[in-house]
Amino acid sequence: MGRSRRTLPEELLLLALDPATGTTAQPQSLDLGLAGAQLVELALAGRIAPDGDRIAVVVPRPTGDPTLDCALELLRRRGAPVRAVHWIGGPRLGLRQTYLSHLERCGMVHAVEGQMCGVLPTTRYQATDTAISREIRARLDSAIRTGVPPDPRTAALAALAHAVGLGKHLYPGNEGRSSRSRLRDLIRHDPMGGLVAHAVMDVQNGVAAQPRRGAAPVGRQAPGGRPVAENARGVPAQPRRGSMARVPAH
Repeated sequence: MGRSRRTLPEELLLLALDPATGTTAQPQSLDLGLAGAQLVELALAGRIAPDGDRIAVVVPRPTGDPTLDCALELLRRRGAPVRAVHWIGGPRLGLRQTYLSHLERCGMVHAVEGQMCGVLPTTRYQATDTAISREIRARLDSAIRTGVPPDPRTAALAALAHAVGLGKHLYPGNEGRSSRSRLRDLIRHDPMGGLVAHAVMDVQNGVAAQPRRGAAPVGRQAPGGRPVAENARGVPAQPRRGSMARVPAH
């Protein structure tokens, strides 16, 4: 996978960044969405595929993206397909900060140092090129406005944006109600994006312990046997030392 284009986790994070305050909307659910976006990106790259309500590694070859490849390797080590809700619901220590730091290195955001309550050092992130965020937003707006089925990447981004609750951030107020409804409807245009988005919502609703009702297998049939609870993990950030450690924006 080349690095000439942005990945879905990066696009989802840019959508969630408030250009005025430098904070991220829906930070708790966004962490789940970033983990789900990694799965969709790996599926688009042909490395994983849906297996009922589970995720199976089909090509373990690295993509060239270190963060995605770490997730791919963790999936590969399972040795068997993992339920999407168990993967997404696992600990996500540092995943958002990992992507914020990457966007900063790429020059898409810059860090703004500050203090919380006048004491605790904090870091907020401002977009340096708002044209990128506008282009991402325009793809969603076009899919919502025209009703034309979007490409799989845009459909998955819409599904994830709805799942983490960005609808009210992107289309606020009563005037945005119909756009939020159409954003939700775009979930049906990409099977993998839909599977992951439903898993994100299931984790938030606390129903990850049971298989999703009516989940139709996509691709291969799910293997028999009793589901085994997973302890999925994302990509931890390196620990920071000292009193001036950055605190991610919330």
